[in-house]
Amino acid sequence: QVQLVESGGGLVQAGHSLTLTCAVSGGTFVRNAMGWFRQAPGKEREFVAARSWSGISTYYSDSVKGRFTISRDNANNTVYLQMNSLKPEDTAVYYCAADRSAVVHTERRAYDYWGQGTQVTVSS
Repeated sequence: QVQLVESGGGLVQAGHSLTLTCAVSGGTFVRNAMGWFRQAPGKEREFVAARSWSGISTYYSDSVKGRFTISRDNANNTVYLQMNSLKPEDTAVYYCAADRSAVVHTERRAYDYWGQGTQVTVSS
């Protein structure tokens, strides 16, 4: 059974950094696209970043471009989201997602597996 487990969330002040980790077990996703999404209270879950296995295809939402970086350690089935210059509007539950295909998507419905989420809170 495929499981995705996020960690690394927490409470930080605006301008600071956090790194989220997503550990994948029960399957190998070396060749698959991986993504990060987030959901703020009262809002829809939205795309944050996604990356192909090679890194050739990497996408970011406009709201995080230049501040967040998605990376992956394929040997260890792990995906990271480095978040710099955090803002209060980045406050949300962050979810890791895995796609069965190698094609990188930004649409939520394209992803097949999801983690349980990790809370990120940015204070002003």
